[in-house]
Amino acid sequence: MGQMIEFPEAFPALAGEGTNDLPWDSVSDMISRVAFPSAVFFLASAMFEAHKQSPRAAALFATQQRWLLSHAAVAHFFRPIGDVEPGLSRRSLGLLATFLGLASRNTAYTFFDESMKYGVIQAIDSQVAGHRREAKPSLDSLSLLALWYNLHFQALDLLDGGQRHVQFSTQWESLLPLIQPVVANALFFTPEVRTPGPLYRIFSWIDSGGWVMDRLIAGVDRQSFPGPERYLTDVNSIAYLARATGLSSAHTSRKISEAQAIGGLGWAGRPGHSPMWISRGFYDEYAAFQAQKLLILDGALANALGSGSTVSRGAHNCE
Repeated sequence: MGQMIEFPEAFPALAGEGTNDLPWDSVSDMISRVAFPSAVFFLASAMFEAHKQSPRAAALFATQQRWLLSHAAVAHFFRPIGDVEPGLSRRSLGLLATFLGLASRNTAYTFFDESMKYGVIQAIDSQVAGHRREAKPSLDSLSLLALWYNLHFQALDLLDGGQRHVQFSTQWESLLPLIQPVVANALFFTPEVRTPGPLYRIFSWIDSGGWVMDRLIAGVDRQSFPGPERYLTDVNSIAYLARATGLSSAHTSRKISEAQAIGGLGWAGRPGHSPMWISRGFYDEYAAFQAQKLLILDGALANALGSGSTVSRGAHNCE
C-alpha cells in the first residue's frame, strides 16, 4: 500500500485537548532552533537502536499503517474513541481501523491476531473467545511504548534543557493513560503525519522502512552538516542496510532505487563501494515529521502534568 487513506472528521471529544503553553509556537519555530539538528540525529540513532531491544514486537509496528493501528489500540484501551465500543478486542480494533481510515477490517484483525500471538497484547479473560474477547497491552509492550515516549522527551530536552524525560520516566505508569489518547488523536488528525512527503512515504509503507530512514539519518556526517544540497552518510552498502533493518537486500535495493530516482539519495562514487548521501530534501522531510511528533508529544505531556491528577485507573491498567 503506497498511499494514505483519507481520514474522517470525527473523534471530536479529544480534538481540543492540549496546551499552547509551550516554548515553541509551531513546527517551523521548533525546526529553526539551533539545537534542532542535534535532536533529530539523537532521535534517529536512539530509535534505530531501540528496535533491537524487542525486534519481534517492534516488527509489528514497522510500517506507518501498523504504527498508527498500535497507537489506536492503546489509546482505545485507555479511553474509548468516538462511538466505538469500549474495550480492546478484535471487533473493536476492526471498527477503529475503518472509523479512522487506517486500514480494512481484515487488516486490523490480522494485526490483532499477530499482536496476541507474540504477546504484545494479552487476553483479559481466557474463557472468552471470538471477536469480542477483550485484551490488554502486555507490560513489555507498554514498557516499549514508554521507551518510545522517553526517547522523544529526551530529544525535546536537548532543545531547551528541560527535564521532560525525568518527569515522564519517574511516573510513566500514571502519565501514559493521560498522554496516549491525546497523542493518538493528534497523530490521526495531523495531515503532515498521515500524509508525509514523497521520500518519507517511500520507506514508511514497507516493513522496517522507518528503520532504514533512521539509520541513514543517524549516519549523516555531522562535519558536512548543514550542506547546501547533499549530506554524506557512513552507509556504504545496501547489503549492510538490509541486514541492519531485517529487510531483504532485493527489497532494500528497490526502495533505495525509488528514492534515488527522485533525487533523495545516491552514491558519492561507485555504488556499493563509496558512501551514500541523502539530499537536503530527504533530511527536511524526515526532520519535519519528527518535529510534528515532538510538538504533539510536548503538548500532551504539558497538558498531563498541568492537570495535576494522578489517574489511579491508568496505573491499574498498566499493571
